Amino acid sequence: GEDGYEISVPAAHAEALARRLLAEPEVAPIGLGARDSLRLEAGLCLYGHDMDSATTPVEASLGWAISKARRADGVRAGGFPGAERIFAQQAQGVASKRVGFLPQGRMPVREGAEIVDAQGRAIGKVSSGGFGPSLNAPLAMGYVPSELAGLGSEVTAMVRGKPVTLVVSKMPFVAQRYYRG
Repeated sequence: GEDGYEISVPAAHAEALARRLLAEPEVAPIGLGARDSLRLEAGLCLYGHDMDSATTPVEASLGWAISKARRADGVRAGGFPGAERIFAQQAQGVASKRVGFLPQGRMPVREGAEIVDAQGRAIGKVSSGGFGPSLNAPLAMGYVPSELAGLGSEVTAMVRGKPVTLVVSKMPFVAQRYYRG
């Protein structure tokens, strides 16, 4: 995915800001569909879909978002809300984790699709899914039991009553090229 930004401003200033930004030749607007496909390719969460207030960084596979200094072995360990719970989860593991999926075939697997194990038991749900233009293939994210979260693990999503094999894949799905200024 390309670098992108979401900017929140008071409504009274939005149009003027948009016109000023779009006057720059390097800036182009995108729609929500493009934003969502780039977000998916980058393996980034969308609040309310891939995570919510009950989801910890460990469950959401966002351990990288905790600064090294604040991690359990850091020079200023903890000091943030939920630190004890997060450190315990890092040490003991969690029941389920957010993972990336590469659906086998061309059918996109969308948010809400049920994930089942080899015996057909419901084990999770797809939290985001769509088509990745950089991959020219479908991709998805969702939560599965930790024992099925290893790279290469296979589970099945039910899409309109049909099984689609999902292979657990590394995230981000595309190489990171973030501008770090």
